[in-house]
Amino acid sequence: MKRRPGNRTIQLLHLAHARSGDKGDTANVGLIALKPEYYPLLVKHVTASRVARHFRGMIEGPVERFALPNLYALNFLLHGALGGGGTISLKTDAQGKVFSTALLRMEIPAPPGSRVG
Repeated sequence: MKRRPGNRTIQLLHLAHARSGDKGDTANVGLIALKPEYYPLLVKHVTASRVARHFRGMIEGPVERFALPNLYALNFLLHGALGGGGTISLKTDAQGKVFSTALLRMEIPAPPGSRVG
């Protein structure tokens, strides 16, 4: 993310935790807010297009986002992320377990005056 002078960013790991796994050639990444008040930030800034840019070069297909507001969570499907799937992929992480950690490294704008992180 491009930083502008005076604009503070924050990594998602300060706002959420995540889990990931595989379904064939698709990585499934769940992003869950650590506190309910963080959820609107995730909804606003962690869009499907932003996640696709974050994983540019790592996935070959589109990214879908599903909101789970009752869980304060977002779920992402990263299509074409696993080199054909766990049984045929030559990737080191054929089950997509590291996508959750990689997503938590994404930076989003921190709200003004926030003490998050």
